[in-house]
Amino acid sequence: MSNEVVNFEQKGHVAILTLNRPEARNAMNPEVLVRLADAWQRVRDDDSIRVAIITGNGPAFCAGMDLGSMIPLITGARPPQDEWDKAVASDNSLGYRATLRNFDTRKPVIAAINGFAIAGGMELVMGCDLRIAADTAKFGLQEVKWAIFPGGGSTVRLPNQIPYARAMEVLLTGDQFAAQSMLEYGFLNYVVPENEVLDKALEMAEKIAANGPVAVCAVRRSVREAIGVSESQALVREGELSAPVYATEDAVEGPRAFMEKRQPVFKGR
Repeated sequence: MSNEVVNFEQKGHVAILTLNRPEARNAMNPEVLVRLADAWQRVRDDDSIRVAIITGNGPAFCAGMDLGSMIPLITGARPPQDEWDKAVASDNSLGYRATLRNFDTRKPVIAAINGFAIAGGMELVMGCDLRIAADTAKFGLQEVKWAIFPGGGSTVRLPNQIPYARAMEVLLTGDQFAAQSMLEYGFLNYVVPENEVLDKALEMAEKIAANGPVAVCAVRRSVREAIGVSESQALVREGELSAPVYATEDAVEGPRAFMEKRQPVFKGR
């Protein structure tokens, strides 16, 4: 593990982003936000990356925003003191990009939730497409306990991702919820022992990365753009996104490999 507050590693076509402030339960301070926003842009722009995994180092996934450094900076209670503070203070959307609220990687993102995912940490999970959690992980949006607002997408995304009544319980009580409960609510794909979280995420990532990358990205985009849209509009958009996939080299290679009983070799074009 490097000394960076966000570690970036690539294994084949899979990028692994690791929040690396274990002493602070991986809370997001200004430097984390800047480096995480940069990492997501790298995922989006690097064609060799087909899937990304986000995880945390230590016993927590992410405890949310670092209240000691971030809230005073946001409210103006303290002036910017270094390059990271200045970057956050000068760009109101930077935090939203870092937590995937206002940034689309265009590629699948898997959350490997090794421990607590609280407040902004849970909002980061909401921005991911697939989620594997440790059986010891806890989830919560505790902002209302401190009279602040979970503005990283929670009030919009959570009711779309789990049943309304469950979402309101999470949002309005500020309580913490066990991984098994969140699995039952449909928020998670799998709950596994803590030492198996990253392995399970890598297994899923490699399976997805082996598929046709153009098709995977188009399917993901179609699903995301259909949220909140009428069925008729969504079907029109599905047609617009699916047609170009059939014009790719990969769409020729896939069926050919099937007929020849071999693994396809996809080039992403």
